[in-house]
Amino acid sequence: MSKSKEIVRCPWCGTDPLYVHYHDNVWGVPELDSKALFAKLILDGAQAGLSWITILRRQEGYMAVFDNLDPDKVARYTDKKLEKILLDERIIRNRLKVFAARTNARAYLEMQDQGIDFSQHLWSFVDGKPIVNKLRLITDFQATSPISDALSKDLKKRGFTFVGSTIVYAFMQAVGMYNDHMVSCFRHDEVKKQGAGSKGQGG
Repeated sequence: MSKSKEIVRCPWCGTDPLYVHYHDNVWGVPELDSKALFAKLILDGAQAGLSWITILRRQEGYMAVFDNLDPDKVARYTDKKLEKILLDERIIRNRLKVFAARTNARAYLEMQDQGIDFSQHLWSFVDGKPIVNKLRLITDFQATSPISDALSKDLKKRGFTFVGSTIVYAFMQAVGMYNDHMVSCFRHDEVKKQGAGSKGQGG
């Protein structure tokens, strides 16, 4: 096989099969479902101070332990339930992060009670369609943006925790609000096509 035929990926995913699959099939694909977006936000919050692959390897555990990260269920967790969850080795056993899942679920439901669609609200920060960046070098990647700053501030005001701008920017990349696949990556154009029809209408 000639080098021109080789698949070129963003270098951050390395060669770990789990990470490569995530890069090739999930990262950057526009997500419009409100509950799926909530679940991803919780997982990104759990990542704080850690590498994403650490969370990725525990994702199934999180979904099992936290009732698929359904905000309706997580919001009703008692302190006793959360203390029990803290003993489960399938997740990151950080007290602040574990209790934040309930805090954020309640903030999510508060928005719902106010008639605010979570997905539409998040996507409104990018006018309902992905921002396509043209990253050519690994050094072109950024950790935050003015938009992630604004969304972070908004979420904090609504009672969410573990939603600093860096976490929010990583979240926005993952759910396709930003297409931050490098221009040399085979997924850049594919994700761009997938995002062309995004209107930020959540469910």
